[in-house]
Amino acid sequence: MSIRKQLDHAPRPGVRTFTPRWRTSPLTAERMERLLPAAQVPDGPLDPVATFGRRSPVVLEIGSGHGAAAIAYAAAHPDHDLLAVEVHVPGVARMLAAADDLGVRNLWVHRGDALPLLTEAIAPASLAAVHLFFPDPWPKKKHAKRRFVQQHTLALIADRLAPGAPLRIATDHAVYADHVREQVAAHGGWEVVEGERPSWRPTDGFEAKGLAAGRSITDFRLTRQPR
Repeated sequence: MSIRKQLDHAPRPGVRTFTPRWRTSPLTAERMERLLPAAQVPDGPLDPVATFGRRSPVVLEIGSGHGAAAIAYAAAHPDHDLLAVEVHVPGVARMLAAADDLGVRNLWVHRGDALPLLTEAIAPASLAAVHLFFPDPWPKKKHAKRRFVQQHTLALIADRLAPGAPLRIATDHAVYADHVREQVAAHGGWEVVEGERPSWRPTDGFEAKGLAAGRSITDFRLTRQPR
């Protein structure tokens, strides 16, 4: 039986949390052809030892963008393996090129939607952390259903995290921060710490843009309360 069939909080069909829109340049195509095969995790249930060649803490970053935070975490934690999940092909290509230039070898890629990966490929209690940094805020109220943090995603991530492992969320939109607070409170069972910014995370990408626009950054660290 697949992991999907064992769950009662599978992703809702037809509701995307991202907009799959981009142009692929010759440079992007060349980087993907040259670098993706060595870093891409295979389809099917994830076997960390077979895939990464060692038994180590596995961290999942959802929506890695151009990869600044993912690369920084992998470089700061060489004894961990970080799996970056991203749909945006130019972002994946740029991340792979930057990691290659820096000699970062513990960063891995799943190019696609994080929800099917979490549902079908990640075993329960297997992740050392999940990172969700600056997700698409979908600021209009009518688009709130497209925000990644929902009851079913919180339940799914909670099931996949090892005991005591954190879910870290960062946003530069006050509306999204309030949405996280509401969803976490409705879900229950999470210990919440706000304002704890990881020292390894660079100020780059959407964080830099948010600060430049005068928006404040909200960091959440969520851990499941003991049952």
